[in-house]
Amino acid sequence: MPSRGGQPRRSPAHAGRLRLGERITIALTFVLAAAVIVVLSLPRGRPHPAGPHPAGPQAGRKAGQAAGHLATAGQWGSAVLDAPGGIRFQDAAEEDSRLAVALAPVLRNRTGSLAAGAVDAATGAVAVIGGDRLFHAASIVKADILASLLLEHQQMGTPLSRRQQALAAEMIENSSDQAARDLWEQIGRGIGLSYANQQLGLRQTRPGSGLSWELTGTTVDDQLRLLADLASSRSPLSAPSRSYELGLMQHVAAGQAWGAATAAAPGTSPAVNDGWLADGSPVTWVTNSIGVVSSGGHEILVAVLSSGQPSKSAGIAQVGAAARAAVSAITGGRA
Repeated sequence: MPSRGGQPRRSPAHAGRLRLGERITIALTFVLAAAVIVVLSLPRGRPHPAGPHPAGPQAGRKAGQAAGHLATAGQWGSAVLDAPGGIRFQDAAEEDSRLAVALAPVLRNRTGSLAAGAVDAATGAVAVIGGDRLFHAASIVKADILASLLLEHQQMGTPLSRRQQALAAEMIENSSDQAARDLWEQIGRGIGLSYANQQLGLRQTRPGSGLSWELTGTTVDDQLRLLADLASSRSPLSAPSRSYELGLMQHVAAGQAWGAATAAAPGTSPAVNDGWLADGSPVTWVTNSIGVVSSGGHEILVAVLSSGQPSKSAGIAQVGAAARAAVSAITGGRA
């Protein structure tokens, strides 16, 4: 049959039905080629976990050091502590009474408003005063922002990017406000925080509007629930996510560890997040502190929120004293 160009067109060499042997040979060739492609596509070495992992050699060493501290500083990831939403605040009459007595000298001759609470992760004992009172979170909301980011990536099955890891370290370890703004945007601002908090069991936290992450309203009860998210194996956060955030909280800069950290037993590595804010006036201050500390041989979650402080230094002093009182009340003086 002539072709379009006028040259005769030859029939293909295998026109018509292939013999059985030829079909088997071709099939085996395709199977062998597919096997080679699969082998070449397999990852070399041990696969990375699905959770967040450090970026670069220096970050890798730091994460390893943090994991070492987590393994020796206390019973992180306690299975005894109930789910975050299940902390029995209403069953703490005796402990609440002890906390009120312990806080009395702290509050004497002091201005402003203060709420405090502690939970023993080993026994589930709780002591809280003013647990449902709303305060501006200031910088302690950074712990909630990071937990929200980790939960989002955990659900997507993706690790934090190198940029996100760098921002997380700056935000938690150095209390960088710019890093907090960047990650606040990445989680979807207040909408993203609210969505994550529904899963994390935070019932009373009210996100700040727009870019005002520091004006998020929160309570001692909710901050204890957030700490339970970081310390309990029954948390929605995976073990890698919990260890990652607690590891950063254990490495805060010296000037950023002035509240809950002062209640930790000597020689231990508390995981803390502190914050302060000029509360609408240069003469009144918000000063807050949350943390997981080792005291009296137990792992203690502690949260102190305050407002109306006459100065930042006065607020810091009062919050530290209140944290020590809360831990003493919950440990029954074991510390």
